[in-house]
Amino acid sequence: MAGYVDVPRALAAAAALQAVRETEAADTERTHAATARLREGIVATVPDVDVAGDPDARLPHIVNVSCLYVDGEALVTALDRAGFAVSSGSACTASALEPSHVLAAMGVLTHGNVRVSISSSTTDAELDRFVATLGEVVADIRATTAIASETPDG
Repeated sequence: MAGYVDVPRALAAAAALQAVRETEAADTERTHAATARLREGIVATVPDVDVAGDPDARLPHIVNVSCLYVDGEALVTALDRAGFAVSSGSACTASALEPSHVLAAMGVLTHGNVRVSISSSTTDAELDRFVATLGEVVADIRATTAIASETPDG
């Protein structure tokens, strides 16, 4: 009906916005601390890795890492099998098969790249399991790649 304002839905939207705004600062602080923990864990665990972005002046919930000598799609697939939903490249080129022009412009490695999103409900145990799994997966892919390049057909 023309000109009709759905007052109950407008009030529900306002209440939802108010609820989000009340927890926004705490959620941002929590995710910023979680990404810092994840960044530090990855650097300490995975050799030949580059963590993109400034440690402090960054989005509070995204970690983007590039692993040398690893194919990004193989990494995403292996992490998916281990129960982690991650992406490769930048968000604007997630469906493209070409390297991310955004990451290239930032001076970040564009191959072997994984983007991890963290929510305010992500636990330290989940972060620790991801770091350990990432280290294992990267080592496995690198070993498989090294073996394949040493064979007469590779």
